[in-house]
Parts: sequence; structure tokens; C-alpha cells
Amino acid sequence: MKVTLTIAGSDSSGGAGIQADLKTMCMNGVYGESVITALTAQNTTGVRAVLDSTPAFLEAQLDAVFEDIYPDAVKIGMVSQSALIHVIATKLQYYHPKNIVLDPVMVATSRAKLISDEAIHTLKEELIPLANLITPNIPEAEVLSHMKITSSKDMLKAAKKIYDTYGCAVLCKGGHQLNDANDLLYINNTYQWFYGKRIPNNNTHGTGCTLSSAIAANLAKGFTIQESIQRAKDYLSLALSAMLDLGAGSGPMMHNVNLKGIYSEEADNE
Repeated sequence: MKVTLTIAGSDSSGGAGIQADLKTMCMNGVYGESVITALTAQNTTGVRAVLDSTPAFLEAQLDAVFEDIYPDAVKIGMVSQSALIHVIATKLQYYHPKNIVLDPVMVATSRAKLISDEAIHTLKEELIPLANLITPNIPEAEVLSHMKITSSKDMLKAAKKIYDTYGCAVLCKGGHQLNDANDLLYINNTYQWFYGKRIPNNNTHGTGCTLSSAIAANLAKGFTIQESIQRAKDYLSLALSAMLDLGAGSGPMMHNVNLKGIYSEEADNE
């Protein structure tokens, strides 16, 4: 069985972060393992507290994983501290894993900044150049390209600038605010649109984590970047279409939407 590693924060509500990544990896047919960058106390209404891993403990986790169950792909999510980003970059250079997918979590769709300017600088300088593919949303693509994005043409221009600057493939996620669910891949000086339809579901917590993890899982199994993106988008659409409705805020998706068999049955207590 192929193995995929997620390096990200823990979401106590289970909808995003490490928990969403591992569910996604399982449903996409790989063995998932994790390195935790931070613990969070959160639910569907917001984040109450964050406890970051220390650089030494993060380094110990990475060594433990790579020295025993070496991953076929790596997905990286939110890392809020410059020192932690440096540790991850150093260890990736040492162990040389293939198929690094980075979800450069810097700015929320609401355009609220999620990490410090120092951490953004370290992410740009040390981690993004190591990635095979990055998956920024529109605000993050604006930060990386230093330009405003208001149209599909802007997405293409920004993706090219990011590719030319960092040398990695770019999946610029359109999102509902710009062009529905259409994403743009820029790779090897060519581009490809991945079209999707808007799903009327307000419970979208963890969509970015889920998409990047599904891409990494499919890369681990030997699919191309283009095939992996399409398979990941199909899985994400299926999970959203299940219309799971949990919590008082923006709830999670049904990651186990395609799970069938005797171990998924519930007890008949009627």
C-alpha cells in the first residue's frame, strides 16, 4: 500500500487539518500518517486556542516518520511559525521525498491574514521552492504573485508569475467568489482549467485540506498531477454533495461518503 504523510495542525472538530487529511487519505486508498504542527481548540464556529509544536518536537516527529514508514507523497498544510517552517524545509531537503503538495495557508477566503509576515517570508524563501505543487486560494495567490486577481485572465497571469518565481506547479483555486468552482493548473509553461459546478452547501469547513490531501494521495498512487487533481476534485464534490450538516457554524463534509461494507453499518436499535 502506498503511504501519504500530512504535515499540518490538528482540528479538534475533525473537519479540517490532520483529521480531514487522514480521512481523505483513507478514502483515497493510501495509508495516512501525520506530523502535527499545532493543536487547536476549535469547532464549527471558530478557533478558541492554538498550541504550536516546538521546533525540537516537530523535528522528532519528522525523523520518526521518515526513518520507518517512508511516505510516497507529502501534503503540507498550515504552519504558523517561521521556526517550524524552517524545520520542515530542512528535513524535506534531507530526506528528499517525492510528490510534495503544499497548501500555502496564509490568507483566508475572507482575506484575513492567518500567519505572520515573518512566517510568510520563510514559507516563500524555504518551503514553496521545494514543492512539486502548491494550491493557493485567490487571496494567497495575490500574496505570492504581488498582484490583484479579479478575473480568469488575472488567475492565469498570477499563476504564471508564481510558477516563474518558485519553479513549482500551481493550482490556483477559483472558488465561489470569482469563477465558481473552476481551478487553474499552471505547469511547465502550460495551463489547464479544471471545471466544477457550484454545490449549494454552506458546510465547507476543510475543503482546502481535503483537496490537497486527495491530490497527494493520488500522486502517491502514481497518477499524474493532472489526473490527481481531477480525481481529487471529483472526490471533494462527492463529499460536499452528501450534504452533511453538523454543528452551529460552517460544518464539515462527509469524508466517508463513498464508504460501504459491513463495518460502516449502524446498529438497528428500533
